[in-house]
Amino acid sequence: MTPFKAAVVQMASVPGDPMATAQAAAARLREAASQGARLIVFPEALVGGYPKGASFGAPIGMRKPEGRAAFARYHAAAIDLEGPEVACLAEASAETGAFAVLGVIERDGATLYCTVLYFDGAKGLVGKHRKLMPTAGERLIWGFGDGSTLPVFQTEMGTVGAVICWENYMPALRMHMYHQGVSLYCAPTADDRDTWAPTMQHIALEGRTFVLSACQYITRAAYGPDHESALGDAPSTVMMRGGSVIVSPLGRILAGPDFSGETILYAEIDPSEVLRAKFDFDVTGHYARPDVFQLVVDTEAKPAVRVK
Repeated sequence: MTPFKAAVVQMASVPGDPMATAQAAAARLREAASQGARLIVFPEALVGGYPKGASFGAPIGMRKPEGRAAFARYHAAAIDLEGPEVACLAEASAETGAFAVLGVIERDGATLYCTVLYFDGAKGLVGKHRKLMPTAGERLIWGFGDGSTLPVFQTEMGTVGAVICWENYMPALRMHMYHQGVSLYCAPTADDRDTWAPTMQHIALEGRTFVLSACQYITRAAYGPDHESALGDAPSTVMMRGGSVIVSPLGRILAGPDFSGETILYAEIDPSEVLRAKFDFDVTGHYARPDVFQLVVDTEAKPAVRVK
């Protein structure tokens, strides 16, 4: 495998307008590809939006009418995988030949999922990962993924996989990704805290993998007047401040973290670094102790109804 350029895109969604967001993301994809990027990673919940600061009117034991109305609006702004937003992104990926990893809010009937989509050049949409464990208030608005959407993808650049936001704090999930040989570990997120970059460095060192994490940079002005914001309503309020970062398999920060605004970060990736890093630590290989510890992963889909 030869060295290549990768990018993480730190940008804002257009809450309530998934097509406008998809078009903006497609433009950023083309921009990054024009700079030579072959792998391009976007933030969590970019298309469909991350409703930062909203409570959806759900105190314990209550569901307020305004919260139901907020969910209806959010559901309307989610996307179907057969819809025009996905087609727009697939077109940009095909045009550039780039492999793109991008967060969306996926609509499946009345339920929404925080999902990552994988686009592989001319192949188009090749797979998805639904977030296994929404965090805290996210559980009000997002369903739970299951083990059937934990794929990785073999590419000329390496093995690409994605883990979303606080899923990255789930050791068993990380172990499953390492077991699948991920060498380009993508971490779309909404976590903009100072502690996020060290987490990404730990994962890079633990898995001996490149880690590429993208977070939105978005202000209150991007959200409509109906958005409930626990952070206040001043238009200049920063709702998510970015912090996107790229890390090497030995934990060295190659780009970021950036908190300055919307931007694209680039790094040169040498796939041979993965093997060199695993010389003294291969967490699912020579450093494992299967005689003491074993992980069982159920990759079966778990529909609520099975018809035989």
